[in-house]
Amino acid sequence: MKEKVVLAYSGGLDTSIIIPWLMENYDFEVIAVCIDVGQGDDMEKVREKAIKTGASKVYIEDVKEEFITDYLFKGIKSGAVYEGKYLLGTAFARPLMAKKLVDIAHIEGAKYICHGCTGKGNDQVRFEVGIASFDPNIKIIAPWRIWDIKSREDAIDYATARGIDIPVTKEKIYSRDMNLWHVSHEGGELENPTNEHKEEMYLLTTPPEKAPDYPTYVDIYFETGIPKKVNGEKLKPIEMLKLLNKIAGDNGIGVIDLVENRLVGMKSRGVYETPAGTLLYFAHDELERLTLDKMTYHFKQSISIKYGEILYDGLWFTTLREALDAFVETTQRTVTGNVKLKLYKGNIKTASIDTPYALYNEEISSFSTGSLYNHKDAEGFINLYSLPSKIKAMTNKE
Repeated sequence: MKEKVVLAYSGGLDTSIIIPWLMENYDFEVIAVCIDVGQGDDMEKVREKAIKTGASKVYIEDVKEEFITDYLFKGIKSGAVYEGKYLLGTAFARPLMAKKLVDIAHIEGAKYICHGCTGKGNDQVRFEVGIASFDPNIKIIAPWRIWDIKSREDAIDYATARGIDIPVTKEKIYSRDMNLWHVSHEGGELENPTNEHKEEMYLLTTPPEKAPDYPTYVDIYFETGIPKKVNGEKLKPIEMLKLLNKIAGDNGIGVIDLVENRLVGMKSRGVYETPAGTLLYFAHDELERLTLDKMTYHFKQSISIKYGEILYDGLWFTTLREALDAFVETTQRTVTGNVKLKLYKGNIKTASIDTPYALYNEEISSFSTGSLYNHKDAEGFINLYSLPSKIKAMTNKE
């Protein structure tokens, strides 16, 4: 009986050629696993393609709701962003995919898991650390680290020589990753940072110049940090993300062009579209600004940076991430309310915030009204607050 290898399969360029490559170089039974996190592919066609190219069995795992509730919602609550811009669309999906690959490897009795990540990218680390977190005895096969194919152009030639249908050409050679949260674009002319990216590459977003000439208002209601309603209607997680992607995308919102520091040591450039995520992060932060005290909000900003690094670096299944979740959950107890946003040609403006947990008190904060604040109290506060500065000045003078 042949040994089995479980392949993380998408039907894209890399995994399309990996099945025949595995069969040419190993005596394995190939089990293809397509994990559906909202790529938008016809999964039956993906199944047929995998079988046609040599897979003995194909698993189609629909994990879209789990992806949102167990991963994306944690990201929204934590405010996780990498290097101030990237909303971590690819990174969010990889730990869940790694977990499912191990589950299926155990079901099939497979000792090997194969992936199509390049030797220069972050995803190889995310997959392999995730797999090791559940079964360190599984062996990894990473073709891009061992085969003679050196470029995407070589991979296209390999596929063409074997009559394999692939979704890219040498003219349209972008490497893309898509799920419910985002779509990323890398490669091609983007590899030269002097090139302005081409807006025709967008899949989810209308270029701002072509967005409507009138504003769009959208209401997002959160309950303990989790989005529950859009425009007053309670929606299931998948429906909500699809609707917000449509609303934000139509208004030119959610595109970033980023030169980032990869985990493996080099810089890379990507164009990321995250329309719904951009709205949700913005609205959630606005609500937190009204419901969290100063010290908690400021400390949470540092947690958001660390959470983003953990996620980007493939360290989801760690004690530190779980511990940070415990802190974040505490902060979200009062993050409940409605945020109305005004969208116009790529811009977001807060129209209103309504929450029963607002720490803003008009009686105290208003310049024109309010009896709860005694202006005279400020004098004593300033005297004490400035005391270290006064002592320093006196010492310097002496």
